[in-house]
Amino acid sequence: MTDTIRTVGVLGTGIMGAAMARNLLRAGHTVRAWNRTRAKAEPLAADGARVVDTPAEAVRDADVILTMLYDGDTVLETMREAAPAARAGAAWVQSTTAGLDAVAELAALAGEHGLLFYDAPVLGTKQPAEAGQLSVLAAGPAQGRDAVAPVFDAVGARTVWTGEDGAAATSTRLKLVANSWVLAATAATGEALALAKGLGVDPQGFFDLISGGPLDMGYLHAKAALVLEDRLLPPSFAVATAEKDARLIVEAGERNGVRLDVAAASAERFARAAAQGHADEDMAAAYFASFDERD
Repeated sequence: MTDTIRTVGVLGTGIMGAAMARNLLRAGHTVRAWNRTRAKAEPLAADGARVVDTPAEAVRDADVILTMLYDGDTVLETMREAAPAARAGAAWVQSTTAGLDAVAELAALAGEHGLLFYDAPVLGTKQPAEAGQLSVLAAGPAQGRDAVAPVFDAVGARTVWTGEDGAAATSTRLKLVANSWVLAATAATGEALALAKGLGVDPQGFFDLISGGPLDMGYLHAKAALVLEDRLLPPSFAVATAEKDARLIVEAGERNGVRLDVAAASAERFARAAAQGHADEDMAAAYFASFDERD
């Protein structure tokens, strides 16, 4: 329906942002795309996006602004440039995984420019993003939900509303909890494979042992296959990004009186893997952090 078509300014066209932009285009929305490295946004032109040179161009006259950048600081820097060009009353969907303090800063910036702020991180990686099957975790004012609902429907399979105040970061809080599990499972998968290698155990024997029982999980097999079959590129979620998220999780825990030893150790594993040259590979490459050198 034409009344659900939106003009969306997409800021950030990496793995997730590009996939989300394509699904917005497939749903019939008008997309203006910006990325700091323009070459990464250029392929979207073939899908019908207008690729622009500045954040301000992307958001001018947009109904919805979607930010999917590396971290909160990057979003803040980008939106300080873009927000003055946005029309008052536009909805800002902030989907970057950011820290709790960052969300509060971003919400304040939105208020300064009369934007409706939605704390809306997504759960899912490259494949579900490309398929439009993300889970959108959203918090923001009820009066703007008609504007953002078609956008959420285009990029996700479901939307989970967590509140009406984006500044409270209720969606980001839920996303950090979910990511703590994802990163822990990834690190545990790598360590189990590394131990099997060190002890001369065929990993298939481990998989057969737990098959069909409560210890079995599809995620284990998916991440293990990337390591065992040397399919770490292109990443669905990169090592460097996993390290960033792990540190956000540890920080959020510390600020709320919670010690997260596994998340802290996972952050160090991702950092070691990155230092070994695996920063841009899938986060399953944390496997290599178990060895002194690349093996």
